Amino acid sequence: MKDTEAQLEEQKATLRQEAFARRLAVPQADRADAAKAAADVFLEGVPLQKDQVVALYWPIRDEIDCKPLLTRLMDSGQKVALPVVISEDEPLELRLWEDGQPLYPSGFGTLAPAEAAPIVVPDIVVIPLLAFDKLGTRLGYGKGYYDRTLAALGKKPLLVGYAFAAQELDFIPRLGHDLPLDLLVTETGLRRFEDA
Repeated sequence: MKDTEAQLEEQKATLRQEAFARRLAVPQADRADAAKAAADVFLEGVPLQKDQVVALYWPIRDEIDCKPLLTRLMDSGQKVALPVVISEDEPLELRLWEDGQPLYPSGFGTLAPAEAAPIVVPDIVVIPLLAFDKLGTRLGYGKGYYDRTLAALGKKPLLVGYAFAAQELDFIPRLGHDLPLDLLVTETGLRRFEDA
């Protein structure tokens, strides 16, 4: 069992290299339009109620920019939370970003609400990713932050991957702790993974 898990982790490490290259290859000239299109897809297709909390993220590296979605959700009065890294081995802290409150640098090039902001349990978690496959398997950076966070929540939120369409791989191995996505949003549309 341990050998198989180690082999799968090795396979995922190789896939990460390919995924970084695919994401980086998305032309800079197309990125802003793709980010706006993905926000439209999310708002038209993801079931959302006013009292729900949506956990988003502050984009880093060459991730699809979710700030257009973040802005539109905040402008509409939706409750939005952003993740904060507490330590390498702990779950992320999801803090409510209240209207008019500033964001602060929180490591890894991200911004987050202040320490005094309320910690919340989200109804919907929008997850950054390196790659996804047709089964709804998500390939992350390999540090396990979202795996730990989702395992620590008292309820399972709706898991929404947010990516460029070019980040799709044929197959990503899934380990026992890898929760599949419920939905995937890209600039080209929305996918549902009913049997994930």
